[in-house]
Amino acid sequence: MPKRLSVVMIAKNAADLLPDCLSSVAWADEIVLLDSGSEDNTVEIARAAGVKVYTNTDWQGYGIQRQRAQSYATGDYVLMIDTDERMTPELQFAIQSVLAAPQPDAIYSIARRNYFLGRFMRHSGWYPDRVMRLYERERYQYNENLVHESLVSNNAKVIALTGDLLHLTCRDFASFQRKQLNYATAWAQERHQRGKKVSLTGIFSHTLGAFLKTLLLRGGVLDGKQGWLLAVVNAQYTFNKYTELWALCRGYSEKT
Repeated sequence: MPKRLSVVMIAKNAADLLPDCLSSVAWADEIVLLDSGSEDNTVEIARAAGVKVYTNTDWQGYGIQRQRAQSYATGDYVLMIDTDERMTPELQFAIQSVLAAPQPDAIYSIARRNYFLGRFMRHSGWYPDRVMRLYERERYQYNENLVHESLVSNNAKVIALTGDLLHLTCRDFASFQRKQLNYATAWAQERHQRGKKVSLTGIFSHTLGAFLKTLLLRGGVLDGKQGWLLAVVNAQYTFNKYTELWALCRGYSEKT
């Protein structure tokens, strides 16, 4: 008998993205959504689709929020997904095959195809962009990172699934930039709390390194105009997070 699957997601003000996301995973045994205080009709859309909806507005970062969301799941396996992601039929078939005959002590990685300003990127470090998202509910969970949270694998073997997860990373550049700035701020605060520091030289060396890595080492030039733009965006993000860390260390920025 196949294992039961819980699709788990966290959300806030995702009414425009949620219907297509839910449609792509409607085949799962249950869908759990933890809302962090939406002011649009995210919750109503989810409930109308039969989703199990919960709310927790005590935001302590992405890692802890994912842990909370997973605590409401009841399936044997969890598929952690975001509202701006969509399942392809190939990936659905691969996941259903796993549920029919799972391997012991295994976590399954999924290739994300990331969308940037009108193009699903094929290079630039944005594809295949594998993420560990399918795992046994009772054995694994996410760490407590504020941002860039990840699954604690406990040395499990990682098996790559076929098929892609479509990720609408950047449909609207202004919104994407705001999100990136929020990530940079949270990243810097977390590093500052750990006692990390950076010099002025370090800011610029990391920034230049991010640009060259995206454009050359990760093949951004092969993604055309979007590849060049993404290299600049990644450099900007790197500059923002290290400059914020530099400012925090010198008392030039808020520490909370």
